[in-house]
Amino acid sequence: MQTTEKSSVPGSIRGSQLGIPCWFMRGGTSRGPFFRRADLPAALHGERRDEVLLAALGSPHPLQIDGLGGGNPLTSKVGIVDVSSRDGVDLEFQFAQLQPTSDTVDTTANCGNMLAAVVPFAVESGLLQPGGDTTTARVLTLNTGMVAEISIATPAGDQGRFVEYGGDTRIDGVPGTAAAVTINFLDTAGSVCASLLPTGNASDTVVLDGGGPVRVTCIDNGQPLVMVRAADLGRTGYESAADLNRDEELKQRLEALRLQCGHLMGLGDVTAKNYPKMTLIAPPAHGGTITTRSFIPHVCHESIGVLAAVTAATACVIDGTVAREVSTVADAGAGADLTVSVEHPSGEFTVELGLDPQDPQHVTKSALLRTARLIMAGEVFVPRRLQEAAATEENTR
Repeated sequence: MQTTEKSSVPGSIRGSQLGIPCWFMRGGTSRGPFFRRADLPAALHGERRDEVLLAALGSPHPLQIDGLGGGNPLTSKVGIVDVSSRDGVDLEFQFAQLQPTSDTVDTTANCGNMLAAVVPFAVESGLLQPGGDTTTARVLTLNTGMVAEISIATPAGDQGRFVEYGGDTRIDGVPGTAAAVTINFLDTAGSVCASLLPTGNASDTVVLDGGGPVRVTCIDNGQPLVMVRAADLGRTGYESAADLNRDEELKQRLEALRLQCGHLMGLGDVTAKNYPKMTLIAPPAHGGTITTRSFIPHVCHESIGVLAAVTAATACVIDGTVAREVSTVADAGAGADLTVSVEHPSGEFTVELGLDPQDPQHVTKSALLRTARLIMAGEVFVPRRLQEAAATEENTR
């Protein structure tokens, strides 16, 4: 396997529009355009870069009718990838979460689903040269410093090695089957927060104005979550995502809880942030380990995010968490590996956890399977004035 430096490839000009090379990818249960960092004009950074991404996705608009977005947070995401010069890292990935009805671009959180498309994209775009039937690359997520080893199938064909997308792996939330993308997360504890249990406790009691006390677990093993028993909020935890999205009273209570927990977790005012994610939990309904309903953060997820599933699974093995109390996870011996099945509205998500031989309350590794697919390759067109304004700004500095 080799990484390949790519110089900036100027996009085409179509009148008042600038074309930027992009590869439209599905990663897990999310999708969005991927860009090589060098293909984004050098002057486009910070707010100017965000303007380009908003134009590419068509935000803000509920349907994102003027861009590539799909009118849902799960289909309003962007990946930017580059070859890394850091020791022990092959690729660097920056994830951007956009919203259909907002002009915000959040690059502070992770997305494990989009992460699944990084190595296939790198091969497709020429950033990475496969060297065998399986290509493994170590990917650094710039948002949080998280590193993962990702493996994909790259068999040999008439034109050389290629990314194999066909296979027998099925993930709930995506139709059909596809080739497996294996993701091994390396040390994800405290990805955004200061530690795995950012409040220092396995559970905390939060008092809502006019609503009484609510017991929660605040945890971050790749994604900051606030986990709360659905029954404590007067719900079953088995409601459909559509029903929960119509439940305005519940969403108001969850947001009030999220704002308080943001401060408890050391995240400050999270009003404009996409984390922590609120996660309703209940005993498993279909033979799994735990049932979840995940909010991202104001819309109920049709399934559950990759890193949210890893974090929820981790909570199931820690004594004293609200998740441990409703889950069916059995006590594991020191050094044992556990399989945790996280149920969600459209199925389940299996997470493999490795436990520290010296401390079974410490998770040392998290592994899972996702799938990915290249949907389209070409150029996305944005207003040319964005590049010109950025260049003018750069020249006046």
